[in-house]
Amino acid sequence: MIPRAYAFLCITLSACAKSENREVSTPPPPTARITVADSVIKTPESVLYDPVADIYLISNINGNPGDKDNNGFISRLGTDGRMLEAHWIAGGTKGVTLNGPKGMALSGDTLFVADIDAVRLFNRTTGAPLGTREIKGATFLNDMAAGPDGTVYVTDTGIKFVPKGPEDTGTDAVYKFGAGGKAIALATGKQLGRPNGVTVDSSGVTVVTFGSGEVYRLDPKTGARSDLPKPPKGQLDGVERLADGSYLVSSWEGQAVYRLTGSVYTVAVDSVPSPADIGYDRKRGVVMIPIFTANRIEIRGIR
Repeated sequence: MIPRAYAFLCITLSACAKSENREVSTPPPPTARITVADSVIKTPESVLYDPVADIYLISNINGNPGDKDNNGFISRLGTDGRMLEAHWIAGGTKGVTLNGPKGMALSGDTLFVADIDAVRLFNRTTGAPLGTREIKGATFLNDMAAGPDGTVYVTDTGIKFVPKGPEDTGTDAVYKFGAGGKAIALATGKQLGRPNGVTVDSSGVTVVTFGSGEVYRLDPKTGARSDLPKPPKGQLDGVERLADGSYLVSSWEGQAVYRLTGSVYTVAVDSVPSPADIGYDRKRGVVMIPIFTANRIEIRGIR
């Protein structure tokens, strides 16, 4: 079932996500495909590959993404699509607070989870809570990523949910955690276009936006911005960078995961409605796609 507030968000932002008509090539489909439709998956927002444990982690909002209801949870999924532990980390149990978990990142022995206006920390192995890092003024923390040096980044999409639906807050931002866990604003302002997905590597901090349908890179020290080509369709959610330098970008409007190679976009995976914050398994060469409105995960090979 589509959360009413988030469905309204998609409709509201569709006008902002319009883009120019661009030709996109569609090679033959890949062979790898696993669909996980376990009954316990509830509003899945993000999938993260843990290469140490060799498993997938799923963040389940379990309701409306802006509600502080403390019923969100993290699931552990086998790489074969078998559910290992549905409620590995669960709000309201064992001292855990988890309202609307979204993006996740691993840095050292810690799992970081974006949760509306705070980032929750958990032990990577046991799932035990390790504390909370609140970000003053944040309204919709969304995706997370860890850089090569272990620095953790998080986006704020700059919205809040009111009875009429999502409302701009003007808090659009990309933060990084400095020494002592203090949140430092790398870039702020509505010109960020409602930033959503983020990935970090030696080239910089790459961000995709749900509002403006843009892809851009930020300098990790200065926040200076350089734009990358826009995908054919907008409402962008997740982004991953592959070993060959290409990018995978999920698009709600396009119902697809695009691949950007150089300046050219191709369709890596098609026919995936509401593809949220994707993950990538480098070991197997597959992308994990949370289908936000259908409570399932698609594990696909890419073109």
